[in-house]
Amino acid sequence: MINGHGGNIYQLATELGCRPSDIADMSSNVNPFGPPPGLTDHLRERLQVITALPEAAAESAVRAFAARFGIQSARVVPGNGTTQLIHTLPLALKSRRVMIAAPTYADYADACRMHEVSFGHVVADASRRFAPDMGALSDAARRADTMFICNPNNPTGSLIPGDEIVDLCRRHPAVRFVIDESYLPFATGGEAHSLIRSDLPNVMVLHSMSKIFRVPGLRIGFLAAPPDVAESMKRYYLPWSVNSLAHLAVTYLMARRDEIDPFIEKSRQLLDRERREMTDRLGRHRNIEVFPSCTSFLLARLSEGRTAEAVCSALARERILIRNCGNFEGLSERFIRISLKTPEINRLLVEKLIPLL
Repeated sequence: MINGHGGNIYQLATELGCRPSDIADMSSNVNPFGPPPGLTDHLRERLQVITALPEAAAESAVRAFAARFGIQSARVVPGNGTTQLIHTLPLALKSRRVMIAAPTYADYADACRMHEVSFGHVVADASRRFAPDMGALSDAARRADTMFICNPNNPTGSLIPGDEIVDLCRRHPAVRFVIDESYLPFATGGEAHSLIRSDLPNVMVLHSMSKIFRVPGLRIGFLAAPPDVAESMKRYYLPWSVNSLAHLAVTYLMARRDEIDPFIEKSRQLLDRERREMTDRLGRHRNIEVFPSCTSFLLARLSEGRTAEAVCSALARERILIRNCGNFEGLSERFIRISLKTPEINRLLVEKLIPLL
């Protein structure tokens, strides 16, 4: 299922009769300042690897990832993006009742539907600026055996402090908590909130390479989990799920902290600035409400009488793609998500959006 995703620049380019590169894609939450320096040259110089099969279980990538985060390789499961891992988890965990912190990424619910697993949502309240309600999550955990939490959350941009998630997990030891940290690298001080090194037996963490490094086409993600969960996941693992170029990218990125950590920090600083400026510019207009975010995108609500569909369609005709959030659980047809890009593209978006409000 891909109906719940942004980033469909190819379809829009076909409709407009232009090249995909002519479209300002502000619907896909990837780092506009990536890929990191040196990565594309590294891959280009080694293209001959595509003439042979990659490692069947991405062993080199697993070792590199485990070493980078200081965890055992036995706890790491690679995937063809976190999408593959998300869709395998309900099966591997033998989930019977899943609760999902919402509004959030549609793939958690899609994965439950695929495996005919019962699920429900714990919807954060817009009146509280979508700040997560830990009491409501705890109550919901009593009715579940598995819970998905995206942290920071997509599309709201809200962050739950890591110690609060740890407390939640400890209070419900029989519940398996899947924490999706795909957007945590964008958050200032985010690593302090990461559970990737947690030794709690009921916690598993999703880590995306696509977002912060801007390599979504490589399709590579990881799950850090207790060894028993990792072993269960591997029973459903398709051989050669991670391609040869993705292997090379992981080993390159994980081995070069002296270069990659400054790249991540610089990206954070630039996006922090763009987020503040975008929030300030749009916040001056009474017909749009921008919600607080700690990451690379902003959720906004249009005033009464305006719909996301109309605004998104008008911007698409200007070759700007943003996300209509009307199909997110807990949101209405008035919500949009704007992924931050370069200063030039962000200014263009504001220029084209304001007259539509």
